[in-house]
Amino acid sequence: MIYFLSDAHLGSKVITEPQQHQARLVALLGRLGKDADRIYLLGDMFDFWYEYLWHARETLDDYAQRTGDKGFAPFLCCLRELVQKGVEVHYLIGNHDIWTFGWIAKQTGVMVHRAPIVETLYGQRVYLAHGDGLVPSRWAIDDAQCTMSKADKRRIKRFIRLRAFFHHPVPQFLFRLLPPCLGDAIGYEWARRSRQRELDNPCPYKGENEEELVLFAKEYLCRTEMPPSLFVFGHRHIELDLQLTPTARMAILGDYFRQWTYASLAADGTFLLCNDE
Repeated sequence: MIYFLSDAHLGSKVITEPQQHQARLVALLGRLGKDADRIYLLGDMFDFWYEYLWHARETLDDYAQRTGDKGFAPFLCCLRELVQKGVEVHYLIGNHDIWTFGWIAKQTGVMVHRAPIVETLYGQRVYLAHGDGLVPSRWAIDDAQCTMSKADKRRIKRFIRLRAFFHHPVPQFLFRLLPPCLGDAIGYEWARRSRQRELDNPCPYKGENEEELVLFAKEYLCRTEMPPSLFVFGHRHIELDLQLTPTARMAILGDYFRQWTYASLAADGTFLLCNDE
């Protein structure tokens, strides 16, 4: 079996019982690992993660000892155990865990991907991505044919600028120099506000003609010579299973802090969205 999971947002300040939340995720991964060939984590597994220069040389065991029950050692040790058992674990960064600079990969053995990937899984071509920043080209700000409202155009423009800033190596390096207590305070408060806005003003599925990841996938199918038969995304915190064409399907995984959802792909090609409740 192959499993897909995203958007656990470990450590989020809006989660009332963070240790129980992490334990539930670890328990799920332990169960999945019993028959998994591969596990794909499609980003935002942490609500905020930054690898500061101050701790660049510590091992995972050092990290576990330093952070105690306030850190993410149970989750990270679970990933290491899965890899040691022979499970291939892939980690695609999201917009809350951009800032891994090699430590997670080195200490756990997972394969970290910084961009969307296309994999052949049980004979199917599968496009995998967190989903942030993936919009159809016709949504370009200066596209006269774009029917978005001015407010949505401003929102997308702000997000594109912010995303470019967060991915730029210079501000990344400068932030790595901050004392971790200060950097974490900034990062977790930023993330808390984002989660709280989402809780206060949830954005449900916008429909096939408006949902950006659906439109992106449809455009991608038209412009690639070897189209995938399956797209799997995270990011949007909605659960979606949609047949795009007679030969192509897409899924958005939901999340693992409110909806408790993930997905599986069997060797016979059966793809299912699952619920852990």
